[in-house]
Amino acid sequence: MLVLQFILQLILVLLAVKIAGHISVRLGQPSVLGKILVGIILGPAVLGWVQNTEVLSIFSQIGVLLLMFLAGLETDLDDLNENKKAALLVAVGGVIAPIVMTYGIAQFYDFTTPEAIFLGLLLAATSVSISVQTLRELGWLNTKEGSALLGAAVLDDIIVVILIAVAMSFFGSGSDMSIGLLIGKKIIFFVVLFLASKWLVPTFIKIFSKFEVTEVVLSAGLIIAFGFAYFAESLGVAGIIGTFFAGVAIGQTRYKKEIEHKVQPIANGIFVPFFFVSIGLAVSFDGIGNQVGFLVLFSVIAILSKFIGCGIGAKLSGFNTRSSMGIGSGMVSRGEVALILAAMGLQNGLLNPEYYTSTIIVVIVTTVVTPPLLKVFFGTREV
Repeated sequence: MLVLQFILQLILVLLAVKIAGHISVRLGQPSVLGKILVGIILGPAVLGWVQNTEVLSIFSQIGVLLLMFLAGLETDLDDLNENKKAALLVAVGGVIAPIVMTYGIAQFYDFTTPEAIFLGLLLAATSVSISVQTLRELGWLNTKEGSALLGAAVLDDIIVVILIAVAMSFFGSGSDMSIGLLIGKKIIFFVVLFLASKWLVPTFIKIFSKFEVTEVVLSAGLIIAFGFAYFAESLGVAGIIGTFFAGVAIGQTRYKKEIEHKVQPIANGIFVPFFFVSIGLAVSFDGIGNQVGFLVLFSVIAILSKFIGCGIGAKLSGFNTRSSMGIGSGMVSRGEVALILAAMGLQNGLLNPEYYTSTIIVVIVTTVVTPPLLKVFFGTREV
């Protein structure tokens, strides 16, 4: 019976996502927007036809890992290196502005100092999974703007995770995080990542490709991608960072095109639609009738803080005004990263339970507005 239920959800999700994406494109918006909105419609917030089951959650996680793996495969390493200064400035601006703006406004809602700081850190998080798909559709992914965005997202993740650990060590209930250990793990991750990318990845694929079985190169690519994700998660780095750099590493080999060509249909045909829908499934309108003001105010703060902070960082690094606004828009989405941090904050007594649902909706709002904002500032680029 459980298998039949999941098969029915599989049919419903794939059908709805493709129809919604098509309608979104016909209305002049990136297809990603329709795919996220249909998750809200199908989920508990509206129709309740699709529930966030464990299996659906696993499909969703695989989807976002493959999405970032493909982004890594398409990334030009030289462009990424050339835009490292821009990435740093964008990331720093995108962390400072949300913390400062959120902390100030949180005082009006009687948040304690730890709660106000944590909410600011939560809104400082960035997930460019949605931006990556939108930039790919618009033709801007493999550009200097796209490289700056991806680099900033990686740095943003590292900065926010370290600051969250500091906050939890000072304020969290029962938290015994060692900041030195946390930073040490990050250093170990990037050292091992560099060495593995340079020597292990090309050697592994070359040896694996000689096996006389079907789709060995594809399997080798997926083993590396998921292996990097597992290693990243085990050291406190988001798995999507692991798969992104796995894609970058494979992109330096002669197997790049073959793996990219074969992963695309698996990712976009099955797993990625579940990721888009899962974002909408997190929305619930229960018990928020008295928090409309909070929702509107903090949604505006969440959008403007990233847009302004990251936009200024991009402008200072030499981008023109339009590109700077586009980069600022691309960093607005908090996505699954902020959803995970919200759950951590609730568990450690750093997120007020009364505002948990409203905070989740704020995160969803930032994710929904990102595709149309990118469309406005970047437009469609011929490639």
